[in-house]
Amino acid sequence: MLKRILQFGFVIIFCFSNLTAQKDEFRNLENKAFSVGERLTFDVKYGFVTAGVAVMEIPQIKKIAKRDVFHVRFNVNSLESFDGLFKVRDRYETYLDVKGLFPWRFEQHIREGNFSRDFSAFFDQRKNSAKTSKGTYKIPPYVNDIVSAFYLARTLNFDSLKVGESFHLENFFKDKVYPLDVVYRGKEKVKVEAGTFNCIMIEPLVVEGGLFKSEGNIIIWLTDDNVKMPVKVKSKILIGSIDAELTSYEGIKPKLAATK
Repeated sequence: MLKRILQFGFVIIFCFSNLTAQKDEFRNLENKAFSVGERLTFDVKYGFVTAGVAVMEIPQIKKIAKRDVFHVRFNVNSLESFDGLFKVRDRYETYLDVKGLFPWRFEQHIREGNFSRDFSAFFDQRKNSAKTSKGTYKIPPYVNDIVSAFYLARTLNFDSLKVGESFHLENFFKDKVYPLDVVYRGKEKVKVEAGTFNCIMIEPLVVEGGLFKSEGNIIIWLTDDNVKMPVKVKSKILIGSIDAELTSYEGIKPKLAATK
């Protein structure tokens, strides 16, 4: 009888330890910022001219590596009226772990004028490796792609920072891991077509990876609340600047406290 009790106790302990190990396999981060169904639409302007439309959305949750992931899409298309000058059809996709907010897969498809680029990476977060068409590369735990880094930044608490201080992230692209610091630049009220919002301003210091890379500084305005919804992006280029301004939003689950 005692033997059976000991055997039963061993089985219970073994099963519990397995469940604990599975539960703690990856980090769990609190996310009050975004969820499935979110869709943000922006006008993209070159100077005073509206040149295109950008859409950031999370249409669904999928499964990768036995994990639930947000399927995140970011598309930028020039308007037909602007295509004759410079046609743009850019698409970025990331598959972001729902609980840990780190990427499992990233895709970049660039069509800008005569330039094109296609890049994809599978992040094996269990083996700390990134596999691309060119090879397999060592990566640190929870490394980001440029899109997942942006969504992760929306969950950070910038209230703890002084102006000029930053959060340090890491971004994998092509065959290397690049530093990606997100600098807090203060607060400002912003009026766009979608409304007027109290915002915080951040500056991502992007070395490589596309999306927000430019010849100069990039400033992003996020609502000053838990959602940190992007409202405006200003990016300096060689000649002038490119702005993206929010025109509509839907699927925002938390209430926007920063709306005015």
